Amino acid sequence: MEPGTVDPGFPDAHMTTTTTRVTPTLRFDPSYIRTIPGIIKIVEMILNLIGYISISVSINALHSRAEWFGFVSMTGFWLTGFLLVFYVMHVIEKFHMVPWLKIELGYTALWTFFYFTASLAAALWGGYYEAYAVAAFFGFAAMLLYGADAFLKFRAWRAGDIAQGEQTVQMGPPELQSPGAY
Repeated sequence: MEPGTVDPGFPDAHMTTTTTRVTPTLRFDPSYIRTIPGIIKIVEMILNLIGYISISVSINALHSRAEWFGFVSMTGFWLTGFLLVFYVMHVIEKFHMVPWLKIELGYTALWTFFYFTASLAAALWGGYYEAYAVAAFFGFAAMLLYGADAFLKFRAWRAGDIAQGEQTVQMGPPELQSPGAY
């Protein structure tokens, strides 16, 4: 091929159009709780609450293991609850310029690790105190759910999705057609 010419097999440019449509008003929309992310958040909140109650009724509820588990479960309960309310009220959509997927990815990944450590600490005493064993069970279940949520947030972030709203990506035809496989 001569210098200065373009290989006809590879187009030098193509057009990609991304359209993001959001409604910047706050409104109550309970349909979010019927989606997969909404169901995950509700189940996370239930597991957080059951884990907190089970560790709190233990005879050693004031031990550092129980305090750590209680902190992880109650903080997870409230943060997940706030996120659920933000989605149901479309606060996430109103502030669509905030990188919500990255924030939620960081939160869910961190809580996966926190629940691993808290549940492991509770499980070590699970043979002595039944409440610790129950808390460890629900803690490990919450850890798996937060990990799955983190995975879903990671996939959505890598795909370039937005947290809430509608986004369409259209690719225009390339200027030159590829001759096919080599």
